[in-house]
Amino acid sequence: MKKLHLFLLLLALSTFPFAPLDAQPNKRALRGVWIATVANIDWPAKPGLPVAQQQAEMVALLDKVKACHMNTVVLQIRPTADAFYISALEPSSYWLTGEQGAETGYDPLQFAIDECHKRGLYIHVWLNPYRITNDTVVHNKYAPAHVIRQHPEWMVTYGSGQYFNPGLDEVRAFTCRVVEDIVRRYDIDAVHMDDYFYPYKIKGKEFPDSLTFAEHPRGFTSREDWRRDNVNRIIREINETIKSVKPWVEFGVSPFAIWRNQAEDPRGSATKGGTTNYDGLYADILLWQAQGWIDYVLPQLYFHIGFPVADYAVLADWWSQYSYGTTVYAGLAPYRISKKSPQKEWRSKKEILRQIRRNSEDPNLKGEIYFSAKSLFRNPDVGLEKRLPKKEYRTWSIAPENNRIARIAPESPSGVVLQAVNGQEVRLQWERGENAKRFVVYKFKRNQPVNLDNPAAIVAVTGLTEVTLPCKSRCLKKYRFGVTALSPSHTESAVVFFD
Repeated sequence: MKKLHLFLLLLALSTFPFAPLDAQPNKRALRGVWIATVANIDWPAKPGLPVAQQQAEMVALLDKVKACHMNTVVLQIRPTADAFYISALEPSSYWLTGEQGAETGYDPLQFAIDECHKRGLYIHVWLNPYRITNDTVVHNKYAPAHVIRQHPEWMVTYGSGQYFNPGLDEVRAFTCRVVEDIVRRYDIDAVHMDDYFYPYKIKGKEFPDSLTFAEHPRGFTSREDWRRDNVNRIIREINETIKSVKPWVEFGVSPFAIWRNQAEDPRGSATKGGTTNYDGLYADILLWQAQGWIDYVLPQLYFHIGFPVADYAVLADWWSQYSYGTTVYAGLAPYRISKKSPQKEWRSKKEILRQIRRNSEDPNLKGEIYFSAKSLFRNPDVGLEKRLPKKEYRTWSIAPENNRIARIAPESPSGVVLQAVNGQEVRLQWERGENAKRFVVYKFKRNQPVNLDNPAAIVAVTGLTEVTLPCKSRCLKKYRFGVTALSPSHTESAVVFFD
């Protein structure tokens, strides 16, 4: 009989390979979502909405992020050489105001930062370095103060889009000025760029930079190598710009999933992609990682596990292996989920759940970010909004410390005060110490060892200096509360208890 019980137990365990009974979620894991503003994909709902409505929509989005036990937003603030913030260098975005260069009535980025801070969320600002407009037919009017009005020679047209010419030193210098302005004036956690370097190739059309190459070859005889060097230079210079202003602000890139195929390079992935970063977008990601020019890489792994052309599992393993010390996150694609999808793998959320579980098993993958907020929160076919905080994200997490960012030691909170409220809640208050940007509140059983590495003990993460939590009268006899501080480098202080 005992042998039968043992067999049944082993059989039951074997049916849940991704969730062993003793598994403990990782306390240090990035869980984020892209908030795309171009074409009003995620926010605001349409151009020109009243300020109060824009703000209400942002608050609702951030509340959903927090309710999912996620910790990071990647907010697009420069979609087409325009601004979702107050800028003296570029005009306000059409997608925000309905007219490029119109008054915004408030500072959207500062509002988002303040609201993220209240919720203890990290905010990465997402910039497109070269795109000026994504549609020359619909969006062909530039504000009077737009840089292209003063420097039309910086612009090239390719297909239906207009771009800054990557081969010009002046373009790199201007882009770095934009980045410096943002980093200097705003309390952000990271600067983020996606896969739009040189635009995706259009069949039968050559990107119009032959004259620039002829005039400024810089010793290159291969235009492809010259293009890669153009992108290498802007990546290196943006990183240097960020670190010269605030060394703790991270620089991350979200490239297309495939660097190169093995058929093109022995270091490439076992994929058969028709487009690659290196050959198609002229983005040599591995060089940037090896040289330390980026702090994290977030490949867009928007394929299912087992996809013959580009297998998620193959690509996740490849980026994990070829990190060169760069922090690696995974970009996930809830936008693909649809009951009507031609690929059966994407007809439910099961594929994304498989990918999350797989990520958690790889110590080199430090979390995931979803594209995008609209798909994650508004698509009824996705169904992750209720699932994640109960299952995969049932505990809170905080961002990992980045190996390429110097540690900043935070001072522990002081002046802690605990106040019982109506026998149902407890209000915890404290004072902010030096280099304290966020706070982590813990709840531990009394007379048991304190384990700060156990994420199940975390009950709140906030940027404020007080929090109110459920706690009935007997709760304080059974539990004790503690609080730590997190610095701008995500370094945690010693715990202070409310005893």
